Amino acid sequence: MTEPSVLADKAGSAAYLVLNRPASINALDHEMVLEMARLLEEWADDDTVKSVVVSGAGERGFCAGGDIVAIHRDASACSGAPGEGDAQADESPSAKFWWDEYRLNAGIAAYPKPYVALMDGIVMGGGVGISAHGNTRIVTDRTRLAMPEVGIGFVPDVGGTHLLSRVPDNLGLYAALTANPLNGADAIALGLADHYVPAERLADFRAAVGDSGVHDAVARFAIEPPAAPIAERRDWIAHAFAADTVTEIVARCRAVGTPDAAKVADTIAAKSPTALAVTLRSVRAAADDASLEDTLVREYRVSVRCLEHPDMAEGIRAQVIDKDRNPAWAPDASPEQLDAFFAPLPRDLTFDADN
Repeated sequence: MTEPSVLADKAGSAAYLVLNRPASINALDHEMVLEMARLLEEWADDDTVKSVVVSGAGERGFCAGGDIVAIHRDASACSGAPGEGDAQADESPSAKFWWDEYRLNAGIAAYPKPYVALMDGIVMGGGVGISAHGNTRIVTDRTRLAMPEVGIGFVPDVGGTHLLSRVPDNLGLYAALTANPLNGADAIALGLADHYVPAERLADFRAAVGDSGVHDAVARFAIEPPAAPIAERRDWIAHAFAADTVTEIVARCRAVGTPDAAKVADTIAAKSPTALAVTLRSVRAAADDASLEDTLVREYRVSVRCLEHPDMAEGIRAQVIDKDRNPAWAPDASPEQLDAFFAPLPRDLTFDADN
């Protein structure tokens, strides 16, 4: 018999939720999102549960994001021009998945009990959404965290633009536009994680949460993180990524005159021009949002419109399906085409319990 994709257990005062698709690095599907939401709601009302611990099965990572192959099917079917196929895109399986996923992200951010995310190994895309919004975020020496969406013609979602917009010195925008992975120390430096626990002690930490509580487990097992490599780039990133356009950001990176900055420029220049422009606008807009929910409404609009833009199907084809790593991106979008990504949908995301 096939094991469930989400495992649940209780020990001591903690409830334990394990993402259980190790072959796909615990990539999320719709069933997993719905089951997570159900369990979290149940445990929120259970007085015997004092904290919830979320982890991923296997050795490779916590969660690699969503089911990219399924999203590719919808992007291929909906591809046209953003705004022209809203009805079809909004009724797609991907849009229905995002609807419930983003509502789960908001629920995690507002969870009334300690929500302990063990961000060990790969933590990407949707994996960030079910970890970095939590109130107790644990990274390790194996953590590799990234929002890699621009590399497939997509835009950071799951509240990622909300998180990244609040990182000082434009380091969050750097992470969004480059898709470069961050290690555990980087994640703490950017405010995307709280505590650093050596991977070899993670199982002991996990058990200690149920035995003696979150505070005691952190006190016993968390250590001072090593120096964050991204800190060495802080000054020039702060200046380069303050530019008004992606083109100017790339030019400023090249003007720094170091091999490191030139590599960053090359990395950005290889991504989808449209996805980059939408990402820049999204991150900067999120900085002014009053709440995570406001950001998620915008991200839902953008995600649905990405299904309609040809770069998403092409990006996933090049990176995941054919793996030729040679996407043929669409030309730069006009201001009017960019505006279409952000226009209200016929059915915008809501957080009403009845929907």
